[in-house]
Amino acid sequence: MTSVPTTPSTQTDRPTAVVTGASSGIGAATARTLAADGYHVVVGARRVDRLEALAEEIDGTALALDVTDEDSVAAFTSVLPRVDVLVNNAGGAKGLAPILDADLDDWQWMWETNVVGTLRMTKALLPKLIESGNGLVVTITSIAAFETYDNGAGYTTAKHAQGVLHRTLRGELLGTPVRLTEIAPGAVETEFSLVRFDGDEEKAAKVYEGIDPLVAADIAEVIGFVASRPSHVNLDTIVVRPRDQAPNGRFSRRS
Repeated sequence: MTSVPTTPSTQTDRPTAVVTGASSGIGAATARTLAADGYHVVVGARRVDRLEALAEEIDGTALALDVTDEDSVAAFTSVLPRVDVLVNNAGGAKGLAPILDADLDDWQWMWETNVVGTLRMTKALLPKLIESGNGLVVTITSIAAFETYDNGAGYTTAKHAQGVLHRTLRGELLGTPVRLTEIAPGAVETEFSLVRFDGDEEKAAKVYEGIDPLVAADIAEVIGFVASRPSHVNLDTIVVRPRDQAPNGRFSRRS
């Protein structure tokens, strides 16, 4: 595991961005984008081997992080001397079952990862974000934070709760030098569906069959734009869908 560097070139000359869930997908793409924009990026996730390769690529720092574990979050956040940007990206879905057949373990995982994990990271780093004088919290929710769909209640309820957590901060932090942006993506082809279907590649592929989905870099570019806005500009909520997707799970699929 890569330790946090202490040289001025990485910790004082460059602003620091923290990206959770950075071992793949949107998190990894965001780390690359922010690094290219001049940030020292601290990437966190459970798959440390992937993090270390990413950190070497972007001249960043890799630290093991499990947002569902209080001790892991404490260890991660305690060694960061400065934080200017926090990207709450860690999250995910498990299963696609109706409420009648709900798997409580899957629900517990989704709520712990998406909601409580976001709470842990944000609560721990808010003092440093305020201290920075120009902090930014970006929370990656989902269109599932605004819509529902059959068999998806475990995920949609968690994402609704995560969105409400983030939006509540907008009022609670009013008057502090911290901006808050919620980004709600639609269908993005990453490892998301692979995780949801326990590694079933065939099921995961069908989610994006016949459409041109978003890719991780599309969302990372939006995050980079948000972070580049002047300190008086707060982009509250950004919904991003592929052209082939309408609300409530409707897709235009080509045969």
